[in-house]
Amino acid sequence: MPASLLVLTNLAEPAEQAARYAGLLGEPLHARLVLLHLYHNPVLDPELVTVTTAQAYRSQAETSVALHELAARLTVPATVEVSVWAAPEAVDEAVRRHQPLLLAMGLSPEPDMLDHLLHNQALPVLRATHRPLLLVPAAAAGHRPRRVVLAVDAEEFTPNAATRAVAPLLAAWGAVFTVVHVAAATEREAFVGQRALGAVHLSALLPPATAPVLYESKLMPPAAGILQALDDVQADLLVLIARPRSFLGRLFHRSVTAQVLRSSPVPVLLLPVEAPAQPGWMPPMC
Repeated sequence: MPASLLVLTNLAEPAEQAARYAGLLGEPLHARLVLLHLYHNPVLDPELVTVTTAQAYRSQAETSVALHELAARLTVPATVEVSVWAAPEAVDEAVRRHQPLLLAMGLSPEPDMLDHLLHNQALPVLRATHRPLLLVPAAAAGHRPRRVVLAVDAEEFTPNAATRAVAPLLAAWGAVFTVVHVAAATEREAFVGQRALGAVHLSALLPPATAPVLYESKLMPPAAGILQALDDVQADLLVLIARPRSFLGRLFHRSVTAQVLRSSPVPVLLLPVEAPAQPGWMPPMC
C-alpha cells in the first residue's frame, strides 16, 4: 500500500497551497494525498468554523464537487473525503483508516485567523493523533525542500513511532540539513551545540550518511535565533520538535514553537516526541 499524506482543507487558498506542497513532499515516495474537509454548520459548531459563513453553508454535495476539482488540479493522486464530525474525531478516524505519514494544513496570513487555526485545529489534531504536522504558509516555495533547518535545544528527545516513520520521507528529498541550536540564557555547559547535534544523530531522523551542519546562536532569544537561521542558510523548510510539555501543553501560547509559527516565512514540520526520559542522559560528542 503506497504511503499517504492527509491534508485538512477548507477550500480556501492556504488549504490549496498546503495540498500542492504536501504533494511535492510526498512525490518521491509516490505518496497519495487524502483531502479531508471538515464540514460544519456555523450555528451548531461556531468554535470549529474556519471559513466564511457563505462557504460553511454550502451543501455537502457542492463541497464535494469543489474538492474533486481541487484534487484534479494537483499533480499527484488525491482522494476526497467530507466529514461532519468535529475536528479531532474526524482526523483521528481518517488517520486510523489511511495511516498517513503526516498531516498538513495551510496557514492564514491574518494573525487572528492564524491563532484561531493553531488553537482550534493544530493543537487538537496533534493531541488526538500525535502525528507529524506540516503547516504551510501561503508564500511557500513551489518545489521540494533543498535546505532544511532542524531546530533543537540541548535536551534529549526520543521520536515517537509516527515521527520515526517519517524519516524515509525526509531522506527522499535529497536536501541539505542544518541543525540549529539557539543557546538559552541558562545554559552554562561547554559544547552544548555538539550535544544538540548528537541528539539529532541518536534520533535517527536523518539518513545515516547525512552530515548536517551545526548552526549556533548565543545572542538572541530562541524564536528570533531560529528565524535568523532560516534567513542565514536560506532554508525552505523548518523542522521543529513538538514536546508534550510545550506544544501539546497549556503553555503553547508562550512556547518558542508558537512564536516561530507566527513569523516563519517557510513551511514548518512539527515532529512529536516522547516525554523526556530520566535526568542524567548524555549524548556522545560528534
